[in-house]
Amino acid sequence: MSRIGNKPITVPSGVEVKLDGQNITVTGPKGTLKREIHKNISVKVEENTIVIKRKDDEPDNRSLHGLTRSLINNMIIGVTSEYSKELQINGVGYRVAKQGNNLNLTLGYSHPVIFEAPEGITFDVPNPNTIIVKGIDKELVGQTAAVIRTKRLPEVYRGKGIKYADEVIRRKEGKTGK
Repeated sequence: MSRIGNKPITVPSGVEVKLDGQNITVTGPKGTLKREIHKNISVKVEENTIVIKRKDDEPDNRSLHGLTRSLINNMIIGVTSEYSKELQINGVGYRVAKQGNNLNLTLGYSHPVIFEAPEGITFDVPNPNTIIVKGIDKELVGQTAAVIRTKRLPEVYRGKGIKYADEVIRRKEGKTGK
């Protein structure tokens, strides 16, 4: 019995949901998102609600039931209001600058790191130590933020590197600490 999968999704005004076989398309004021739905999951659009059902109670289908509902709900939220992730850069001389759609990261390497924005992603740089990744696809926003973070992972001894704004880095003492 999936509690999440059984909850119907309400479609807000201004959002259009089209179902074409196992493909779902959600169009809203911010853009359009498409996704293919697993063959064992059925989706029904009724006026301003979406109902997700599963074929049977097999463990794989049970896990896909709630997942599919969450993915469709994230699509609807994304086309009405964008998702965003904030990253912070810590370290002496570490900074970021925006060059067109790309990011120019200075992270202590002998060369600057140029990060190109994937399609559907925009960057906002309010100050040289903050990056805000924005987009309508929650999965793509999270993946892009994670890839930027891997350019210089946070270091536990001095706290240098790129971290999420809400992430807490547990600091360690050095060799001299007793």
